[in-house]
Amino acid sequence: MKNLLSLRATNVAVNIRRVREYRGYTQHYLADKLKITQNAYSKIELGYSELTVGRLFQIAEILNAEPVSLLTLSHRDLINVITHAKKKL
Repeated sequence: MKNLLSLRATNVAVNIRRVREYRGYTQHYLADKLKITQNAYSKIELGYSELTVGRLFQIAEILNAEPVSLLTLSHRDLINVITHAKKKL
């Protein structure tokens, strides 16, 4: 069970990184928006820090993505999520 949870947490971290990179945002930019250090933000993307629901919502807002998308996003679906969010801008 722990391995499955760890894998899911890693997938969420990877999804956050993918959307951030697609948007052209740096880790430093998101860290500034979240009022944390770049090192602390890096740990979120690496899966070293546990992500709270509140923090997930903050990151989703900055990335202009739905929080549930960051939780469930598959690589194949990444383009659809980003394209949909672009239309909202």
